[in-house]
Amino acid sequence: MSKYFLMLLVAFAAMSCSKKVEVSGNFAGGSPLERIEFIEASGVATLPLINIGVDSKGSFSGSFEAPKDGMYIMTYAGKQAMVYLKGGQKVNISGQADAFPAKFTVTGDAKKNNDFIQESLASIQEYAGKINVGELVTKDEAAFLKEVEKIRTDLESRIDAAAKKTSADSEAVQWKKDELNASILGLMTQYEMNHAQATGKADYKVSKNFTDAEAKMSTNKDRMLKNQPIYRNYLLGKLSKDFQTYAEAHNKSGQETSSVLFSNFLDTKKDMPQLEKDYLLAFVMSNSDINPSTTPENAAKITKLIQDKIKDATIKKDLKHIQFVLSGPKVGEPISAAKLVKEDGSAFKLADNKAKPAMVMFYASWNPYISEATIPVLREITNFYKSKMDFIYVNLDDTKDQFSKTSKAMLMGFPGTNAYGEAGMNSQIAKDLGIFGFKLPSFILIDKEGKVASKFFFNLGDPELVTMLDKITGLKAPAAPEATLQNDLVQPPVPAAK
Repeated sequence: MSKYFLMLLVAFAAMSCSKKVEVSGNFAGGSPLERIEFIEASGVATLPLINIGVDSKGSFSGSFEAPKDGMYIMTYAGKQAMVYLKGGQKVNISGQADAFPAKFTVTGDAKKNNDFIQESLASIQEYAGKINVGELVTKDEAAFLKEVEKIRTDLESRIDAAAKKTSADSEAVQWKKDELNASILGLMTQYEMNHAQATGKADYKVSKNFTDAEAKMSTNKDRMLKNQPIYRNYLLGKLSKDFQTYAEAHNKSGQETSSVLFSNFLDTKKDMPQLEKDYLLAFVMSNSDINPSTTPENAAKITKLIQDKIKDATIKKDLKHIQFVLSGPKVGEPISAAKLVKEDGSAFKLADNKAKPAMVMFYASWNPYISEATIPVLREITNFYKSKMDFIYVNLDDTKDQFSKTSKAMLMGFPGTNAYGEAGMNSQIAKDLGIFGFKLPSFILIDKEGKVASKFFFNLGDPELVTMLDKITGLKAPAAPEATLQNDLVQPPVPAAK
């Protein structure tokens, strides 16, 4: 009997520690060309945790490992909404595609916390609409602090009322109160920065009462740092004036990266906790210097900063991951040995292709930048270079059946090998090479020894790609293709109205 009791305890512990979130639902009127993604809202590297397809009826389902309990960004058709999720939950999300993100319904394990988030948000927005920030900034400090405390108390009462009505978990309530405090701190920063100019009192400086009020709302700084990006914005705002002065004095040439300058500036802050330095430096890195256009020289500087200056293991790992996703595998490394499947069901690996160098294309039918107008450009390239190199087309659709349909419709008659990464965007090949939806379509060259021979390219008309193709084949292209295949890294879509 004790044996089975022990097994039950082990099983219960495994379930209670699970970080997996199972999500399903339906967006009525949804399109198979649109995708649903979930992103951790408080992370330092905002990469999707999952990319889920929508079928012809608007239904979807998938699961992902949630790094922490808290807020997640759910994106669909270029629009986004916030949901509160916890590891181990089964969640159902439904709504009308044309009304998202203004309206959607969450049921299942996450219902009560998301009802609370929506209830408190509506109540806070109704109250906040009556606050005149311009008038607040002109009040004398004592009156301002009194008014700000009243605002904070009133809104906290509304949060408590929403929590009671929805029976929300204490962690969700604490998150909302932390968000409130961070928002109030942001309001106090506006006062500190603008009061002198608004009142003509050039010598104004905040008093101890003011700084004490700020400290009162930052009683658990580590928790707010980890969970509240707007709190990090507040801390950066407090440093902005001093950092600007430092940067002007230490970057007279104007050539140094923002991240290096900011890291050196943080070194002067001897009393600042390391976790605060880690989050703030990570914020600056991910918003200024970790991007596809960063030069190799600056990318090397950022790599060194991550290694030497970031101490928190999770932040370090996330920053390294987003760097890898943007840069791809290193030239000279063996290409991924992940198993692919050809249409006849036989196994295939990129590393097995060793007769000739090869260009590999990663694509999916739902990607908006694949169209009939661009296929002739790919045909021109494959026909010109096919005598000296192989071509491999790796499909990342959701199912093998969709792969078969897509490859036949798009690539019929193209020289080369058609293969499928099982599970599509969640396949091992996508994980190994750091491929996300925003990187499709993409192209990489491998040599005849099965090693990476180039960076990822996102544009068939890229002169550097043509140069690499000429070099690896010994041929000379008559002219660079005029048309291009593009993706979100090359030509971002127009942001949806908020």
